Amino acid sequence: MKIGLIGLPNSGKTTIFNALTGLDAEITGYSTQKTEPNLGIVEIKDKRVTQLSEMYEPQKTIYATIEYIDFAGLSAGSGKEILSGTLLSFAKLTDALAIVVRNFDDKILNQTLGKPDPLDDIDKINTELIISDLIIAERRLEKIELSLKRGIKENKLIIEEKAVKKAIESLNKEIPIRDIEFPSDEEKSIRGFQFLSQKPLMIILNSDEKNFRHNSELLEKIRNNFMVMEFAGNFEMELDKLSQEEQQDFMADMNIKESARDRLTKFSYELLGYISFFTIGKDEVRAWTIVKGENAVDAAGKVHSDLARGFIRAECFSYEDLVRFGSEKTLREKGLFRLEGKNYIVKDGDIINIRFSV
Repeated sequence: MKIGLIGLPNSGKTTIFNALTGLDAEITGYSTQKTEPNLGIVEIKDKRVTQLSEMYEPQKTIYATIEYIDFAGLSAGSGKEILSGTLLSFAKLTDALAIVVRNFDDKILNQTLGKPDPLDDIDKINTELIISDLIIAERRLEKIELSLKRGIKENKLIIEEKAVKKAIESLNKEIPIRDIEFPSDEEKSIRGFQFLSQKPLMIILNSDEKNFRHNSELLEKIRNNFMVMEFAGNFEMELDKLSQEEQQDFMADMNIKESARDRLTKFSYELLGYISFFTIGKDEVRAWTIVKGENAVDAAGKVHSDLARGFIRAECFSYEDLVRFGSEKTLREKGLFRLEGKNYIVKDGDIINIRFSV
């Protein structure tokens, strides 16, 4: 899973990035010319994987991961930063975008940028994403129309033309592509463009310690359009540098039950509709991420393309049943060990072994 952190300069993106990854990327109090993003990969410490590892004692234990990408600040109204080659190529590869908005006072920033205005910042960045997509869509439409004029009347090109025109019409009305309903063939025809306004979007309200948890009205306004969570960025970043015991004490003072990393992980899974299934054995215990509603063949393909291609059956049982009864042998005796076909919908916590032949 890849999450891109975007925002206006000095919104605290890199502070949030450091809090999430435990890294120490440089933080500046002014806008820079840097275009290369910061990258950090974080293991999702799923307690279920830890317990399975204790039970099977494998050679390797592999947790699912989230890759965070901290992009350079976007200058609202220009479009240049979003459209620069480096940023656009990285942003297209993300599964979701998180807009970090400033909700803290700073004497210097207040003088140069004005008082924090999260709602206005969200609107500015949404406009940037829409402009970026509109430019790409219009360029593609020009090429499609040129091909049609030359007599290329392929059905897939005609379907793509419909989809692109629909996207342009909506983008001109400032409607993001994620809010457009496309027939499946049209949606498939534009999937490869990885439009930024089509990606799932969340808001991270970056507050200071003084006003953290005192923004219920603001959060409600944001929730009218987006999923949102609030961080005390600087506090969370400093927290990561403390011992486990010190962290618990300071989190209790702030009435924070989980770290920023754990909270955003759960939030990201909810936004993207992800669940986890597991593969187990003496060689490896591993967590895999899949979209809720996908089937056994989709799960097999996550492990290896050969497993999906030669799929025969999926041997399944649940993590909860395994922990409850203690062994696979007991699960078989109680009829809790199942053989499922291609259309079986994978459930969160399933433990799966794929039978296949290629």
